[in-house]
Amino acid sequence: MVKVIEVIASSDKGFSEATQNAINEASKTVKNIKSIYIKHMNANVENNKIISYAVNANISFEIEKLNS
Repeated sequence: MVKVIEVIASSDKGFSEATQNAINEASKTVKNIKSIYIKHMNANVENNKIISYAVNANISFEIEKLNS
């Protein structure tokens, strides 16, 4: 069985790092991560320069079966 959670993560370097940050944080409490789907991407701008990047993502992971 696979479960999906939605997360939001950011970075000041780029979307790729924001995506990796999402995985890094989720993996602190979730095991068996199998995939990440980026739903939305956005960037914050000041003085015509991007200052931060963010992603809304769905992370899929396998649920371990309990022995009965």
